[in-house]
Amino acid sequence: MNFTRALAKRIGFGLLLLFAVLILNFTLISLAPGDIADTIAGVMGGADAQVLEEIRARYGLDQPFYVQLWRYLSAVAALDLGYSYYFDTPVTTLILEKLPATLLLVFSAQITAIVTGTLLGVLAAKKPGGAVSLTVTFLSLFGFAAPVFWTGILLIILFVSVFPVFPVGGMFDVTVEGGWLVRSLDVLRHLCLPMLTLASVFLALYSRHARASMLEVLGADYIRTARAKGVPERRVLYRHALKNALGPVVTVAGLQFSAVISGAVVVETVFSWPGLGTLALQSILARDTPTILGILFFSSLVVIAFNILTDIALRALDPRIKSG
Repeated sequence: MNFTRALAKRIGFGLLLLFAVLILNFTLISLAPGDIADTIAGVMGGADAQVLEEIRARYGLDQPFYVQLWRYLSAVAALDLGYSYYFDTPVTTLILEKLPATLLLVFSAQITAIVTGTLLGVLAAKKPGGAVSLTVTFLSLFGFAAPVFWTGILLIILFVSVFPVFPVGGMFDVTVEGGWLVRSLDVLRHLCLPMLTLASVFLALYSRHARASMLEVLGADYIRTARAKGVPERRVLYRHALKNALGPVVTVAGLQFSAVISGAVVVETVFSWPGLGTLALQSILARDTPTILGILFFSSLVVIAFNILTDIALRALDPRIKSG
């Protein structure tokens, strides 16, 4: 019962936060210079002030700010994200078309970073002053300091120009023919470089947190007791210590999910990955306000949902949170 009440409370706070984010996003975009009328005028080769005013009136941009905000919030409450001025398509349709590519990239990168980073952190914690620990620390600092776009460019140079193993961009090769297995392998080949690029920064972060958490747990009394009883070291590490050390890693993973999504925008641009990041860049260049707001709304919704899921995961890992 306590868990249900806590979950309902977290969902309520999440909805309030989402409402505040909607207002903030709309306000900031409205304050930005330019609108879709300028983009249409540019495509037309120019337009006078009267034509610009007619375009703004057609899209409701001539209304006062509070009227536009109320219309936007009412539409979102009705699950209507609007109509794209630039793509001439409902925003929901655009997002659903690009969503699978982004989810594939984000989740594969996040899972790779968490699993690999945690294992590296455990190996580094076994002998804090050893060669493995120093190597993991160096690689973590390097990966955390390197900009995502720079890492992506290096991987393109290495695995496309020097060792031509992976495709340079896109999500699939239109010339590939075959069944679902052949097409899936083709998508995986295209996914490798973007996924490694996006995972590199977060792999470094998770390995550092896993190492620090494991060192703290390995110094606990119950670990010394287990070793004194003759429990095998492998069992001590992966059954007793790792479960309690995962709490900080899961917390960081949940909090960093927004950073993963924002990093995906850069990675998708570098590798021409056809996801929400590429759509967001095109919408920003076209000043397509409904599409930008729709992407920001969906991204905020996903981040808030994963923060709630992180709380649930922590309760499952740590009995002390359940009792609290």
